[in-house]
Amino acid sequence: MVRLLNGHGSSCGISLNSCKALKTLDTNYTNLHQLTQMKELLYKEEVFKLVGFCMEIHRELGKGHDEVIYKDALVVELSHARVLFSREKNYEIIYKGVILPHSYYADFVVFDEILFEAKAAEKLTDAHVKQVLNYLAASKLRLGLLVNFGADSLEWKRIVL
Repeated sequence: MVRLLNGHGSSCGISLNSCKALKTLDTNYTNLHQLTQMKELLYKEEVFKLVGFCMEIHRELGKGHDEVIYKDALVVELSHARVLFSREKNYEIIYKGVILPHSYYADFVVFDEILFEAKAAEKLTDAHVKQVLNYLAASKLRLGLLVNFGADSLEWKRIVL
């Protein structure tokens, strides 16, 4: 079961196979005030910091760069702020007791609690959300932050498993 938050702070539970409900994920472009008012949000202060770093990166670099450029810039921001993180975190996939030869590689794990996935696309898609859901399941982490640097404005979604 996945808990999704809409832009008004209410939540609903859905199965992982329910693609239509994935469109109700909280997408917040500019209203950080609303985010700070929702006391029940998981790791809200940490996400607030991360989104702030991403806004600074998007403001400074703009859109149009390759994804890796934004990731490199995030390393600079996280390092300057002395935030604990790991990059390209590897998660093995086990099938019927056998470790599969291919793994998932999350872009970042920040604060040892938040899986961070960066994109540089025109817009975020259901496939991007499903990728984060799979990474969360493999990592046993509860919160994923999906950030798109490729649009005119920074786009981000928090995904809670």
